[in-house]
Order: sequence, then C-alpha cells, then structure tokens
Amino acid sequence: MSKCEQCIVREFSSLKALKKDELLKIADCKTSYTITKGETIFSEGENVNGIFCIKDGVCKLSKLSQNGKDQIIKLVSKGELLGQRSMISEEPVNLSAVALEDMEVCFIPKTEIMGFFNHNNDFSMNVMKSICGDLKEADSHTVSMAQKTVKERLAETLVYLETTFGINTDHSLRIQLSREELASMIGTATESCIRLLSDFKKSGLIALSGKKITILDLAKLKKLAE
Repeated sequence: MSKCEQCIVREFSSLKALKKDELLKIADCKTSYTITKGETIFSEGENVNGIFCIKDGVCKLSKLSQNGKDQIIKLVSKGELLGQRSMISEEPVNLSAVALEDMEVCFIPKTEIMGFFNHNNDFSMNVMKSICGDLKEADSHTVSMAQKTVKERLAETLVYLETTFGINTDHSLRIQLSREELASMIGTATESCIRLLSDFKKSGLIALSGKKITILDLAKLKKLAE
C-alpha cells in the first residue's frame, strides 16, 4: 500500500476521489518536506505549479496590504490542500503561506494533478466544491469584518482557535499567535488587540501568561461573538 493511500490529507480533501492507480502515480511524483516554524511555504505572487498537501502542522495564509502590513486571511491545518485555486486559474498565488509550527507537507506537480481532471469526474467535482467552500468562507469573513465590532471579532477568533485547533495540557490555546498576528486576523491595530485582551482578562473570560492565552469561559465568549 502506498503512503498516499493511508495519508490523512487523502481522507479529508479532494484527493479522496482518486483511485488506487492515481494515488500510486502521486506517490511516485510527490516531494515531501519538513517546514520549520516561521518558514515560508510559498509567497504571494509566486508561480507554485502544483498543490501542497498538509500532512501535519498549521500555517497562516496572509496578504500584504498597501501599507506593508500582513493581513491574515485564514489558518490552514493538516488534512488540507494549498494552491488548488491558482493551479486551476493558472495565476500566481495571491496569498503567502507561513508555518505557525513545524509542518510536514508534500508537493504534487500540476502536470500530474491536471491529468486526473480529464479522467476522474468525482475528483474534479471535489476540487470545485472545495473552492466554493473557500468562497463561502471568504464571504462570511467579509460580512464579519463589516458588521461585527472588533470586540466581537476577537471573541469569535478566540473561540475559533480553541474549537478548531484545541488546547495544550495546561489548557492554553494550542495555536499560539503573537499579538500582531491576532490583531491582523481581526483587522485592528496591535495596541487595540492588547487592550481588548486585557479587558477580556479583567472580565474573567481568559487568562494571559506571556504569549499564552487560556479561555476560561467559552460559553460567554461564544455569546459575545454572536
């Protein structure tokens, strides 16, 4: 059995529609990498010419704004694919991907993947559904940025970090973002983010210890995020 058949990415992504012979082809042409925390997987404007499968770890997808600030668009974790949209649109990637922790990724060249489109309808449909899902998510994010207060967005983001990525043994959030990264996710200045975290701490919603954030009252944070 090839490793691609047993891989977590295959279970959760568009690749689940690929047949055994197609997975064997991927196993022969893929390149595996270990990406260390803080390292760039690809940069905005780059021609990636393939897709990245995330076997383990979490990365941030961000876009550089005109004032030179990084705006985090979303976080992507194991079981997901990167680069599907730019591969189909034949455009350079419009976001940068940077590892938030050590990662295991595989790269599959576009030449191999595009061949499956012509012969496997289920695979093509899965890729389209995945891209539609990304668009739906982007719409929700736009609405949230326009209609929610910064306080509500911070609460929403903290809830998302715990419910999606889990907690450490000491109950702190497993994904540790810097205050700048957190501010970037909710679309505010770092100073405002720090002030709001301090307010949340005073209200007994969270505990702070250096970079670590521990959620003390998830139910109240969820209510605040609505």
